[in-house]
Amino acid sequence: MSTAVPFPNGTPSSQLQAVAANLRQLYPHISQGRFNLKEVIQITAVCGLIPGLWYLNKWRESKSTSWTSSESSVNDGMTNGSAVKIQKNVNINDPKASSLPTTPAPLPLLVFIHGLGGSVAQFHPLLTSLVNLASCLAIDLPGCGLSSFEPKDWDAYTTDALAELLSIIIDDYRERDAGQGVVLIGHSMGCSLAAKIASKTSSDISVLSDHVVGLVAVCPKAEPPTEPQVATFRKLLWIPNLMFDTWRRWDRRGGIESPSVHRFVGGNADIETKKLQERFNSQSRTAVWRRMASGSLPVYENGVPKGGLPGREVWSGLEVPVFLVAGESDNITKPIEIEKIASFLGKSHPVQIAMDEESKPIPEAATPLDYTIELGSSKITSTQIAGLEEKDFVERNPSTNTIQDAHEDPSTPNEELSEVPPQPLKPKKVLKTTIIPAPASHALLYMPSQVRILAGLISDFLCSQVSPRLSLGWQLQFLSTAGKWDVKNLAKWQAVTPVSEPIAGIFRAMKTLREVDESHCPEVFVQNWGSQIKNIVDISHESPVYDPRGLEKGGIHYHKFPTVSKIPPTGEEVTTFIALVDRLREEQKLRAEKENLHQKLYLGVHCHYGFNRTGYFIVCYLIERCGYSVQGAVDEFAKRRPKGIKHAHFLDQLFVRYCVGLKRAPTL
Repeated sequence: MSTAVPFPNGTPSSQLQAVAANLRQLYPHISQGRFNLKEVIQITAVCGLIPGLWYLNKWRESKSTSWTSSESSVNDGMTNGSAVKIQKNVNINDPKASSLPTTPAPLPLLVFIHGLGGSVAQFHPLLTSLVNLASCLAIDLPGCGLSSFEPKDWDAYTTDALAELLSIIIDDYRERDAGQGVVLIGHSMGCSLAAKIASKTSSDISVLSDHVVGLVAVCPKAEPPTEPQVATFRKLLWIPNLMFDTWRRWDRRGGIESPSVHRFVGGNADIETKKLQERFNSQSRTAVWRRMASGSLPVYENGVPKGGLPGREVWSGLEVPVFLVAGESDNITKPIEIEKIASFLGKSHPVQIAMDEESKPIPEAATPLDYTIELGSSKITSTQIAGLEEKDFVERNPSTNTIQDAHEDPSTPNEELSEVPPQPLKPKKVLKTTIIPAPASHALLYMPSQVRILAGLISDFLCSQVSPRLSLGWQLQFLSTAGKWDVKNLAKWQAVTPVSEPIAGIFRAMKTLREVDESHCPEVFVQNWGSQIKNIVDISHESPVYDPRGLEKGGIHYHKFPTVSKIPPTGEEVTTFIALVDRLREEQKLRAEKENLHQKLYLGVHCHYGFNRTGYFIVCYLIERCGYSVQGAVDEFAKRRPKGIKHAHFLDQLFVRYCVGLKRAPTL
């Protein structure tokens, strides 16, 4: 038998030709189909080398492609969809970020960084809330999401290279000349990249580190894998893409109930979350995932990790406010990771405490939400977030009527213009940690039952620890300069339905009465509603623009309970309101018996228009006294008082307030 000729080096075509020639020399009877056992084994071995040669050649090609994180490369990547810039939408009427104070600096830029195998689309539900606070920049890493910027060089996907790339993009988008700061909001591996950018003790200090004013880490990883784990992972990453894809397809068997979905969201997650996870898993590109996973692995030298995911050295160098959030049911990055990071920051992790102890927890506090927002004539839902663009978050035509003009709930005109709060250029270093209870998992970014809670927690952190100007309530107050009863606002008030349908058989939400109005003044109100409404609670901040004595003369008792517009009521205010309503309901029962009243009696509640503050207080009462879930109470109010609570930060705070088992440690 002839001796086999060694395979030549060269192109895949020449290699395949050589294989064919060798087969003809080795097996002259190949065309006749006559082989012995030895020949069959040899043919199998030779054919098995063919795909190996092809993958080896592809690997050599990828290694020969150089990539540097120059600004021109970054710009090329961004024009192909690697970054989505979302301009702030502060006031629904005609928001202009430039209308807010810019001294000593504009509001910080909020930057969102996804993790391994993720994309900008995963931030969509969170962006829907936070885009109201400040300008946002969400970035698809190379080869992820909509990014067609996909270098082949594996070195382009190391943690250091990605952090450098992000720094260049962010610095290009922020208002450098105005001294704008940056808040980094990362998820999973995105937290590690954010820490790398912000740290003062990183091996390569980022040009952006001096301008980072806050860091939010959602489901962070504290340390790189151990040396034995790295060795195992590197062996697995040698598996060719074809075989890796085959395994991924096998892992996705079962659709939304597959192991690949359960691994991230858990078997008890809601259907919507499972569908989203299945979509994100299928959108992740194997080749990019392998490169990025390889880049996250350190090289151990004498037991010390070099490169890869950051650990103690990087986390300990954070000199900004830090907020760590974990999901209790997260099986990918477990809650213990935030305890490790806290220790790296020099903080002994305190015992978690439940928030809002004065409020009674409720069962099933957070039911799935329908993440639908209307922008002009467009509509976005949670099932349409495969590709996000700037137009998904900004108004189509700011000069035309906006959402609030279209609805019957304009924002309450300014009651009392507050002073401009300070804008610290270097916020104090603090640490806040929170564990969101089950079913919060690694997918809590886009879990309908959890993301409202997460948005509320992040909003609280930003306005309390980074800058008071990031309070949406203050921003709305500052931008609302029109008089409460000027021509435009008077027309809006007149267009609002005066009194709602009965809410849970207890309340009727109202707009404020007006003494000089022909149809909604005390005298007319008594005639139309005096037989049903025997008590009115006025929660507006200023003195009423009607004479309460007109109500009292008609047998309607007036109760003043002043609160500030555009800012969610405090826990103390909610507790006091609930106690007031309890007392009034008891008094109404006694009055009905005493006066022999047979008609159903209701409590009237009003602020200016009767939507946001009024809705917040009523929803709290339905939850704490009537057994409603958060979403159930919100829906009941919206059904009886269309379009319900309009301010996103009010809704976020409701879900935070009534999240059963939510644990937040004191600020350190």
